[in-house]
Amino acid sequence: MSKEALAVPATGPLAPALYKDAPELTPRLGNRDLFGGLEPLVYMNHAGISPPSVCVRKAVTTLLTDYGKKGASAYPTWAAQRARLRDKLAWLIGAPGATSIALTLNTTRGISDVALCFDWKPGDRVVLFSGEFPANVTPWQQAAGTFGVEVVMLDGRRFPTDEAGVLADLEATLEQGRVRLVAASYVQFQTGYRLPLADIGKLCHAHGARLFVDAVQGLGMVSLDVQAFGVDFVACGAHKWLMGTEGAGFLYASPEAVPLLTPRVAGWLSHDDAATFLFEGPDLLRHDRPIRTDIGFLEGANLSAMSFAALEASLDLILRLGLEEVFEHVQKVNDAIEGPAKELGFRSLRSENPERRSGSLCLLPPEGVDVIALQREIVRQGVACATPDGYLRFSPHWPNAVDEADQVVLTLEHALGVVRA
Repeated sequence: MSKEALAVPATGPLAPALYKDAPELTPRLGNRDLFGGLEPLVYMNHAGISPPSVCVRKAVTTLLTDYGKKGASAYPTWAAQRARLRDKLAWLIGAPGATSIALTLNTTRGISDVALCFDWKPGDRVVLFSGEFPANVTPWQQAAGTFGVEVVMLDGRRFPTDEAGVLADLEATLEQGRVRLVAASYVQFQTGYRLPLADIGKLCHAHGARLFVDAVQGLGMVSLDVQAFGVDFVACGAHKWLMGTEGAGFLYASPEAVPLLTPRVAGWLSHDDAATFLFEGPDLLRHDRPIRTDIGFLEGANLSAMSFAALEASLDLILRLGLEEVFEHVQKVNDAIEGPAKELGFRSLRSENPERRSGSLCLLPPEGVDVIALQREIVRQGVACATPDGYLRFSPHWPNAVDEADQVVLTLEHALGVVRA
């Protein structure tokens, strides 16, 4: 998806005036000028938490200033901003429209809401994958215990080395019957491997199952087309590759999947015309209004306006650059690290197939090297990275320059020397 194809208005809470009057706030690939004050010499932990750009911070301060001046009268402006954000999120994932998007607190909340609201029957089965981040396992396990559902755990750790074998295992499980839902991550958090969602979606729908995707390690870096891939549900937080802040996320549900949800999770804003009694006169307070029939019923109460203003601002930067352009740029950064890292004795988990790559470059250190001690030394030398599940993970994004790879490689070499000493 390129920025030229953007069909929704590219207007964040500060745009277009922000970019027209302040061209210095226009994003540029490989340039971190919008991240003034960022302390690490090289920041490559966007798969963990992205630092907020100047634009994100300005969006938040603009909202707070507006509320500081107007109080409750500012609410309509920012409600409209969230409506605009839903449009953009729908476009980002190829959803049919904004009514298929609900704003949430984070990835976990979206997963938990679907796990609790899904129309489970005793004896149903849900398929999970080992190696998943717990956010996409625990809610399903809890729902299984509550509703009498069987959990089937397949070996997802084999995806990077035996994708066909895992898909065959999934097909065999689906053929056994009673599988209502399959939950998978778009990108594995510890390996950076991008799962074959289109193949998984095809298998699911051929056997009457629904596909739920935790997209937090992919969206903002790799494209996702929910309709083309046969994805029924998507949950995603804002603070990683979307480069927003903690406390914001969204949930997608396809029009065909929404009727499978029972509103076990609901609040006062879950009703049709929920707020009319506040603004349109007397005798409108009712407690029998029907629950909304779109996924928005899960927006049951007030949300963090600041977090969603921040998300639109960060998303606008990515869309202005173009998602394909961002992905290609990050692959160049990872290319420049991966080869020299292998020469130093690291083993790369990055797929040779570009369609299975993400923004993360995950490495295993040479034999005998303590990865935790190594990462601490790398961070001490000014390069931000992470060690999920014992892998050394570098996750650059659009602000990282390709030549920053030289500093990363130099730091790897120095850190190895320190740890081995």
